[in-house]
Amino acid sequence: MKVITPIANVDCQITVPGSKSLTQRALIAAALAEGSSTLLGPLTSEDTEYTSAALRAMGVEVDVGDAKQWQVHGKGGRIATPIAPIFLGNNGTATRFLTSVATLGAGDFTITGGPRMAERPIQPLIDALRGWGVEISSIANTGCPPLVIQARGLRGGRTLLPEGKSSQYLSSLLLVAPYAVQAATLDVSGEVLSKPYVTMTMAVMEAFGVKVCANEELDHFVVPQGAYRGRTYQIEGDASSASYFWAAAAVTGGRVTVSNVPNPSLQGDAVLVSMFEQMGCLVEKAEAGITVTGPSQLKAIEVDMANCPDVAPTLAVVAAFAAGTTVIKNIAHLRIKECDRLHVMATELAKIGVKTQELPDALIVEGDPGRANFTGAVINTHDDHRIAMCFAVAGLVVPGISIADEECVAKSFPQFWETFAQLK
Repeated sequence: MKVITPIANVDCQITVPGSKSLTQRALIAAALAEGSSTLLGPLTSEDTEYTSAALRAMGVEVDVGDAKQWQVHGKGGRIATPIAPIFLGNNGTATRFLTSVATLGAGDFTITGGPRMAERPIQPLIDALRGWGVEISSIANTGCPPLVIQARGLRGGRTLLPEGKSSQYLSSLLLVAPYAVQAATLDVSGEVLSKPYVTMTMAVMEAFGVKVCANEELDHFVVPQGAYRGRTYQIEGDASSASYFWAAAAVTGGRVTVSNVPNPSLQGDAVLVSMFEQMGCLVEKAEAGITVTGPSQLKAIEVDMANCPDVAPTLAVVAAFAAGTTVIKNIAHLRIKECDRLHVMATELAKIGVKTQELPDALIVEGDPGRANFTGAVINTHDDHRIAMCFAVAGLVVPGISIADEECVAKSFPQFWETFAQLK
């Protein structure tokens, strides 16, 4: 149990760990590359450890001895058959990415994870991989992991991803497409959500030597045959992790600089600072980092967060202290994250006295800038790192908030509580 101590005002500069999204994408590209790569500033966390261990089981040498730079010795797209099932915990990104990586091998692969992963859908990715000639199935016939793959390479040609609600399906397919037997074409049916994560994937691919051709809507892709080339790759500080510290400035009326999230950033979650600006914060972007200064009074906003769902919980907490009613729209895909984040945010905010309305694809938060009805509570994290971290921000201004199972932050930010203690 972590008890949060309120702080009247914050004024500090911090650094955050490397981007989880960029670290996992760069690991895949480096593992498939010809030659060796050095990843600078990667994230060492539970999720990236699962990814690294899985790649080692597939025959790739990944040396993470130096936390500041990792060495990855690529196998040129050659994937060994592991001797045991590949266990990925509740790492949704790795589960989707490594499912596609496994198809490049020759033999039987089993992809599995924890209890929650067995509830997280992956059928659209299965369908798209079948379109490229892959024999793959959900062992329990649920459309969720665990999965079994009879790998014999990727045929390529055209396939259809039947829905784009999770950008991870799309990124998974793009990352392996250069290694198909014939040039790969990928179409997506329906709206593509979290588009910045797709553009991030293409940027990483291009950095490693493969340029994807895509239309403006990001629902049609042509991927040339080729191979990634080993290189030195710098990973940005994690904008999702930075969000909690920018939020701390917003709710306390303080000032926080995160020094290692660049501007511009490859990460869609960095757009959160623009939303804070709409709420009345002062945002300064410079070589020294991105600084947020909170106002004397936050204002409610209405915002579509389809492209940045991971920071929607952060915004919801900040909205609780704003004047007016904040509407956070187009976030139904939060329901298939580590927990049903949309429902959990409504439930846990209610515990501390925040009035919310949960809709199928939106969260409405009634702000109470005077905090007259707010109260302390024990927050149930539902084993979700982002729930723990965003409610830590609420504890900076609402006395009596405690975070249960606070160790769950290890999934993406093992040093979170130490860094959070720097707020002063």
